[in-house]
Amino acid sequence: MRIAFFATCLADTLFPEAAKATVRLLERLGHEVVFPAEQTCCGQMHINTGYQKDALPLVKRFATTFDRYDVIVVPSGSCAGSIRHQHGMVAAKYGDAGLASRSESVAARTYELSELLIDVLEVEDVGAYYPHRVTYHPTCHSLRMTRVGDKPLRLLRQVRGIDLVELPDAAQCCGFGGTFSIKNAETSAAMLADKMSNVVATGAEVCTAGDTSCLMHINGGLSRNKTGIRTVHLAEILASTELS
Repeated sequence: MRIAFFATCLADTLFPEAAKATVRLLERLGHEVVFPAEQTCCGQMHINTGYQKDALPLVKRFATTFDRYDVIVVPSGSCAGSIRHQHGMVAAKYGDAGLASRSESVAARTYELSELLIDVLEVEDVGAYYPHRVTYHPTCHSLRMTRVGDKPLRLLRQVRGIDLVELPDAAQCCGFGGTFSIKNAETSAAMLADKMSNVVATGAEVCTAGDTSCLMHINGGLSRNKTGIRTVHLAEILASTELS
């Protein structure tokens, strides 16, 4: 299968290993991955902070860039959620009916990584090997917007060598929420403290998730508190093999 890859801003600028791991994983499974060079931001930051009209050029660029592909993968629940639930709305409100229709069509072909693997490629065992104690944080957007459910856990359970441990109160937000963590810093810090306590309680070496944004937030707290626990994107675990 030919799959178009939308890397996301955070992966492109701060966490390239998550993007590269996504490509390695899909190619190892026998698929062709293409990276449209015209891609930019999905516009989620603008939309979520009330600048919907300013997001229109980004929505239009995404639709124009990815319209020619049958399958698009995004290693981010939040960006996939924005594309699927916000692009059509912004296009209809500030663009035109044609752009809205095109945005909805592209959105219907856009998948978060675990969705793509299980729902489209129909694979749970991706041949990964990761001999570490790991706990999984289900990010808010992956749970409540893209609704990936237990798909990431189903993939992790098939990883050889892994010691997968349940995260207490897993569905609680880590406190990031994009600009929420800036505008409501004290509340965000309190939420992060609860999340860190639960991660530490598992005895895990690694905390994983499908969003680099949440992992960035959690990792900052774990690092500042010198817990010795690191964060790793889901794609990096799934791309890992005994030969890695």
